[in-house]
Formats: sequence, structure tokens, C-alpha cells
Amino acid sequence: MAEQVGSSEFGTQEYKQQRQLKKGVAGWFLLATLGVSYVISGDYAGWNFGIGTAGWGGMLIGTIAMGLMYFTLVLTLAELGAAIPSAGAGYSFARYAMGPTAGFATGLAVLIEYALAPAAIVIFIGGYVEALTGINGPIVYATFYAVFIGIHLIGAGEALRIMLVITALAVIAIFATGVGLLPHFDASRLFDIAANPEVAGATTFLPQGWTGVWAALPFAMWLFLAVEGVPLAAEEAKDPKKDIPRGIIGAMLFLLFSAAMVLFLVPGAVGAAAAGEYAAPLVDALRAVYGQDSMLANFVNVVGLFGLIASFFSIIYGYSRLVFALSRAGYLPDFLSLTGERKVPTWSLVIPGIIGFIASLSGEGDMMIMMAVFGATISYALQAYSAIQLRKHRPDMPRPYKTPGGNLTAWTTIVLAVIALTACFVYDSTAAIAALILYAIGMAYFFVFKKAEVSKHSAEEEFAIIEQAEAELDD
Repeated sequence: MAEQVGSSEFGTQEYKQQRQLKKGVAGWFLLATLGVSYVISGDYAGWNFGIGTAGWGGMLIGTIAMGLMYFTLVLTLAELGAAIPSAGAGYSFARYAMGPTAGFATGLAVLIEYALAPAAIVIFIGGYVEALTGINGPIVYATFYAVFIGIHLIGAGEALRIMLVITALAVIAIFATGVGLLPHFDASRLFDIAANPEVAGATTFLPQGWTGVWAALPFAMWLFLAVEGVPLAAEEAKDPKKDIPRGIIGAMLFLLFSAAMVLFLVPGAVGAAAAGEYAAPLVDALRAVYGQDSMLANFVNVVGLFGLIASFFSIIYGYSRLVFALSRAGYLPDFLSLTGERKVPTWSLVIPGIIGFIASLSGEGDMMIMMAVFGATISYALQAYSAIQLRKHRPDMPRPYKTPGGNLTAWTTIVLAVIALTACFVYDSTAAIAALILYAIGMAYFFVFKKAEVSKHSAEEEFAIIEQAEAELDD
């Protein structure tokens, strides 16, 4: 059924022409790079606080658990992304499987993650810029938002190629750190945090017991957070049915390797107690073993900024495609999905950027990350459940890639995501409650203003519009 959506009617030729992305700009390798880029800042800052929270053994267990959660999630999303290649990704999967309410609930959770993560990252970028230049605060935050949103406005292909270069520099610095720390590795240093005598069952392996492991889960997530954003590029992929599975699985395999490298080599070189307190663990560890004026440490310090920029840059891309898809389907104001001659969703880049900049003015990077983790865990559970429902109710739907383990893989994601969600309340209940309130406001907006509107057309109609627009663009 057609309906009025802003200045043009939903599903009409004019509506489709105003809302098109540029197809064919990303192959599987560029998508894998995008997946690494989303996450790479997690290797540079934040993860090590989990050692201070749980000890090295506790952080190891937490990382294994969250690594398993993300690996099963990635395998599940590889199937969904190939079967339903849409810029909405998680929203689209849930919309197709469970209807408009579940679709928006999933999309909103991803939006909270992707809108707040750049706010946190730009705060961390400010810290690096201050160390290099002495300048920090709103002027730095505004400059980075303006410059990198501006690059995205040039075009998707150009932006993704720039991201490839930035990510490559960040990866080089991580490997350089590994090579530099490996000769200084001593396994005994991993257990130099004393057991807490007030915690039952605490040991040097688990200084805070199992409660510490629970509290450390959000920090373990930082080593993988946002890799699930690869399917957001589906409509700009060359061959999404093949490129999405290859890209997201390839990115995850690299991230598992880089997570293991920093988790073992940083505390193994300087000690778990010291590593758990570092603001910049890679740089600080190199300075601890080679001296404050170490050329290698200074190199990683400068290039480490590229690691933060890579994630900042790529997550801006991710949130813009999600907002574009939600707007195109009628869940958000229709002007947000308008695209110009370069096939770039201008307002989907700018408006969330303004909101993120305002959030960054709090200066509370840790709180922003915790709120992002809250949204992420909800979206993971809903996306995995979408896969289960689609297998049950749409068994004949073409699936170019099938998840190994099927429903068992998806249920593994769901169980671990729920556990990780509760960990947000264990570590920082204030941030978790703030995120819960934000999520509730978003859902209230949907029920009051949008549910009746978007329920007028089916998921099949929404995706038929996407396929038709792509076909017309190819012509």
C-alpha cells in the first residue's frame, strides 16, 4: 500500500531516485578492512582496564567469552547479510523476521551504539592530540567531526579508500608493538596482581574471583565492538552475497589475532598490575621497556592516533547508512535518507554527527562506551534471534552462505549477549541506566509517531524498493 512520506510517495520513482547509494564501490577486502577499522581503536585504549578489574586471568576468560560471542555473531550475520543485503543490516534482518516493532527495536539499539561510540572515540582522540600539541576540548572534537564527515560527503568509494590507508597504518603500529614487546615477554608477569583476600575463591589467576570476570566483559568487548557493522555496507558492495561473508569473517579472524597479541604481550612485558592502569597501553608498555624517548614508542604514539581515527571514521560511515535505511523505510524523518549526485546520505551523516559532538562535550568517554556496549548487546541478541526466526518461518529463503552450527550458533550469541548486558550494570550502573532511559525514549517515539505509519507496508515491499532502485542504478 502506498503512503505519503515527506515530499514524495513511498515506493514511487521519485522516492527511489532521491534515496540511492552508490553500488559496487567495495569488494570483500575493502569490507574486511572496514570491519577491522570499526574496531582497531579497541586495541589502543580501554581493553586493559579489564585487567585492573579482573586480573589477567579474569580478562583472559572474559576475552575468550566475548570472542566466542562475536565469532558466532559474525557467522550468523554472514548468513543474514548475504541473504538480505540492505544498508539497514540489523534493522533489516529483524524487520524481515519479526515485523516493524522488532525491526525498530534492533535498529535503535545499533543506533545507540554507533552514535555514542564516535563520541567516546573523539574524546580519546582529544587526549592524543593534547599530548602532541597541547590542544584539547570542543575545538578538537568539532574539527575531527567536521573533517571526517566532510570526507564522507565526497563519496563512499573515496571515503572507504582513505579508510583503508588509515587502517593500514594502525595495523602496522600494532605489529610493530608486538615485535618490540615479544623479547621482553615473561609469563610470570601476567600474575603479579595479588588475590583479593575479601573475595571468596580469589587467586592470582582470578584476583577478584568470578565477579571480576563478569565486570570485565564490557572491556573484553572493546576488542571486537562494532565489527558487526560490515553488513551496513551491503548496498555499496560489488557482490554482497559473496563479499559480506568473506569480509566480515576475514575481519573477525584478524581481530581475534590482534586481541590475543595485545592481551598477552602488553602485560607479559610490563606486568598485569602496570598494564591495567595505562591510559595508552601499547605506547606506555613500549616506554616502560625501552625508555621514555624510545623511537618505537614515539612512532606508535603518533600512529596510535590513526587507530582511533580509523574507528571514528568508519563508525561515522556505519551510523550514516543505518540512519539512511531507517529513514528510507519511514522510521525516521524522511529528509535523512535523501541522497544527492554523489549518492551519499548527507543528512544521515550530519545530524548524528551533531548529536555525537554534543555528547562528546561531557568528556565522559568511558560512560559513552558503556552506553554503546548496552545498545550493542541488545542488538546482538535480537539479530541472532532474527536468524532463528527466519530459518523457522522462511526456510526456502535463498541463503548464499549458511551459518555453521545453525541455531546453536545463534543461541550461543544470544546467551553470551544477555550475560554481557548484565555486566554493564555490574561495572557502571549509571551508564547502563542512562542507556536504558535513552532506549525507552526511542521506543516511545516509535509507538507514538511511527508504528501505524510503517505498518502500512510489508518488509517485502521495503526490500523490493531497494532491489528495484539498485537495478535502475545499474542501468
